[in-house]
Amino acid sequence: MLDRLKRWAKTMQRDVLVLYLAGRDPRIPWYVKWLAAATAAYALSPIDLIPDFIPVIGYLDDIIILPAAIWLTVRLIPQEILAELRNEASLRLAQRPRSVLAAGIVVTIWLGIALMTGWLLWHR
Repeated sequence: MLDRLKRWAKTMQRDVLVLYLAGRDPRIPWYVKWLAAATAAYALSPIDLIPDFIPVIGYLDDIIILPAAIWLTVRLIPQEILAELRNEASLRLAQRPRSVLAAGIVVTIWLGIALMTGWLLWHR
């Protein structure tokens, strides 16, 4: 079941990139472009429609609303264009640069902030 969930998450990640690409593709009808761009922007935005700190329904947009919007928008894209966009998105995701050094720097900064915050709270 965990493998299915991981594959589903990778598919969703790819489809969000597909929607971003569809929002910029001149072959896509304007109303699908608008919906694709809005869905991709919402998926990539740190701001949620329903804040995550609200118990139970806080994750409703992440679990139900967003996947439904992605599914609907992907269904509206013509199949031949969708196949091209999925191929391009898969290639972009495979070629995405990853930096262990950059990740280490970010983790070090966050640990430093956490330690400084702890030290300041301890000495107050």
